[in-house]
Amino acid sequence: MYSYTAPWPIYGLNWCRRPGTFRLGFGSFLEEWGNKLQVIQLQDESRNFAKIAEIDHGYPVTKLLWAPDKGAGPDLFATTSDYLRLFELTDADTAVGIPDGSDSPTRPDLYPQAHLQEKCVLANIRRGSKRELSAPLTSFDWNETDQNICVTSSIDTTCTVWDINTQQAKTQLIAHDKEVYDVAFARGTDIFASVGADGSVRMFDLRSLEHSTIIYETPPVNTSPSAGGGGTLENPPLLRLSWNKQDPNYLATFQMDSNTVLILDIRVPAVPITELHGHASTVNAVGWAPHSSVHLCTAGDDSQALVWDINGLIKNKVIQDPILSYGASAEINQLSWSSASIEWIAISSGNKIEALRV
Repeated sequence: MYSYTAPWPIYGLNWCRRPGTFRLGFGSFLEEWGNKLQVIQLQDESRNFAKIAEIDHGYPVTKLLWAPDKGAGPDLFATTSDYLRLFELTDADTAVGIPDGSDSPTRPDLYPQAHLQEKCVLANIRRGSKRELSAPLTSFDWNETDQNICVTSSIDTTCTVWDINTQQAKTQLIAHDKEVYDVAFARGTDIFASVGADGSVRMFDLRSLEHSTIIYETPPVNTSPSAGGGGTLENPPLLRLSWNKQDPNYLATFQMDSNTVLILDIRVPAVPITELHGHASTVNAVGWAPHSSVHLCTAGDDSQALVWDINGLIKNKVIQDPILSYGASAEINQLSWSSASIEWIAISSGNKIEALRV
């Protein structure tokens, strides 16, 4: 395990996807306009994380993702908050390998800083609105087949597909009846899904955006019960979505204030095919293993990061026992499973990042 302590609460944690690197990008979570982005990297000399780049950022990031590796040139990553921002990281002359588990004493070295710059800022203007205001963005995802395409989700009920080359919106659609909280591409170029405050998982095809498919809706609950009955029935919001990139039939999601992770099969809509019941408190993050169709990691307010193996168990209605668990010192709000170093998962709790070998 390796750890890093930032000077502020952390959010938007994500591994760089370039093979042979061991670096993470993340943002601060400060309730003000002035926030920060940092990139940290494991240093061969000390076997510890060190900051290699930092830049100012307006408002806290709601998501940070590195672009799919294209094999040459500087690394790119993007963030969402009030806008979609694209950043470029140019390495200093330091080569860093993947950790092999060896230890060496910590030294207070000063490491060369990489060059981090903002390339562009894209505003999410809802088409047809009378006032051209940029609605805040809740999340986004890169297209792994065509890295020039990404899709963002917004509190204004829309999803917007962007062309990074032209820095223009390709298309925008009203995706949900309420705020959209997360969005994710399936494997391939055309299919993406979203979740939101209306409690639904909706699937879209870029080749035919006139129609969407509702994969799942949360069962309605009475939000204002009274002694005499009545009240209002509403569907609890779904907060996050993770698509299995090895087997795109499967999605994972969870609803607000829930300790249960739902596994959905797009071939069998309407009902979760499996539920994961391992957390003692609210789930905050879920992510499939980038190399496996049967492994995923979840994390939550119970300070637990749990790794699940659903191989052969997917037909069970409920799975309660993870194959691995890790207890952090505080509530875990983010996780990222590395696609460049597949045996490593990073989690963030408070102002601390921990990289765990699984």
